[in-house]
Amino acid sequence: MAIKIIPYDKKFVCAAIEIWNEVVREGIAFPQEDELDEISGDEFFRGQSFTGLAGDGEEIFGLYILHPNNVGRCGHISNASYAVRSDARGRHIGEILVKDSIIKAKDLGFKILQFNAVVATNIHARKLYRRLGFKELGTIPGGFRMPDGSFEDIVPQFIALT
Repeated sequence: MAIKIIPYDKKFVCAAIEIWNEVVREGIAFPQEDELDEISGDEFFRGQSFTGLAGDGEEIFGLYILHPNNVGRCGHISNASYAVRSDARGRHIGEILVKDSIIKAKDLGFKILQFNAVVATNIHARKLYRRLGFKELGTIPGGFRMPDGSFEDIVPQFIALT
């Protein structure tokens, strides 16, 4: 069955927080350190401009959140985060999520999609973003603290939504 993106609904909160928290626990991609529970997770996912869930009609394999990157004069710039269940990685679900978020960001009136904290060692994500037309803005040395306390560089990215 094909993977489709559906809007977040509270009935999927357990699946969504399981996927999100797995990435938080891995500690190599998201800046968050605190896991979500059913209450905080539902508030978090509903509080986004859009939360999209990737599924096949029976299971949820991944998700993305989309929201403004800043406010006021920079409110036209969006930001997104992506999470794919570890047992579903390698099936191009991340690509489906990113492509959908680009379309959704345009639909919501954003002009740019920017990622602030792409860890330099996240080679798969960086290759995907480059293939989809994102541009790297440079490197912030030691911008991300890894679970072992060491620091990795981050490489902010953006794509114009024209």
